[in-house]
Amino acid sequence: MDDKDRQIVRILQTEGRITNLELADRVALSPSPCLRRVRALEETGVIRGYGARIDAKAFGLGLTAFVHIRLDRHNRAVVDGFERRIGVIDEVVECHLVTGKSDYLLRVMVADLAAYEDFVRNRLHDIEGITSIESIFVYSSVKDAGAWPDPG
Repeated sequence: MDDKDRQIVRILQTEGRITNLELADRVALSPSPCLRRVRALEETGVIRGYGARIDAKAFGLGLTAFVHIRLDRHNRAVVDGFERRIGVIDEVVECHLVTGKSDYLLRVMVADLAAYEDFVRNRLHDIEGITSIESIFVYSSVKDAGAWPDPG
């Protein structure tokens, strides 16, 4: 990726519906080379897709929690089983393998505290190998950039 590709990615992160003509103008390219670059970024997997940024509360997901998960064992069966089960739970919108006291950090989105309790009791507690669950609730978001920093 060169600087032009980074400019294109930066703009598309926050303005995914921009026309190719507008994008080309903003990055000082003619439309054909700009479109070729966008297609190359898509084909190589740098751009994985396009979507709308949704207001969670307006959509009915009023509670976000970050959940630290610790496993009791780290053998292949426990790890694979946990990751397979987490992968199909809709309320888990992100799952990260992390360092530190926890093994995984989840971002969970639900309607309210009652829905979160149901999620923990009926989804997480059913997964074998979890030894601890620590929940951190989001009061409000101070920053949600929508665009990643330039690595260059």
